[in-house]
Amino acid sequence: MEKLIYIMMLSIIINIGCGQFKEQANTQFGDQHFKTAIALIELHKVRYNSYPESLSELKYLGKWDIIVFNSVKYTKLKNGYNLDLIKGWIGKPKKIEYPQDFWNGLGLKNSNLK
Repeated sequence: MEKLIYIMMLSIIINIGCGQFKEQANTQFGDQHFKTAIALIELHKVRYNSYPESLSELKYLGKWDIIVFNSVKYTKLKNGYNLDLIKGWIGKPKKIEYPQDFWNGLGLKNSNLK
């Protein structure tokens, strides 16, 4: 009986730890994907003097850069773009926030992040 209780307690501890790891990974990957998408979109604007119609128009991507295609939702607007984070590592992060000056100078008009 003691062995069963020990196994159950160990299972609970592992699951709690895994949940924390999952959320931390979602936050870190989500942050990276969001910032990578912004950098690629803004670079496209510098090169071609307009924002891309879709992310598929982005050129000269690194092998890791294409991950953003499944991690963000991009919509071109008349004077900028909207960008939502939809996935971090294996799910959407619960909360990512940036300081106000992070948003300065971007064509990003709206996002599900703050």
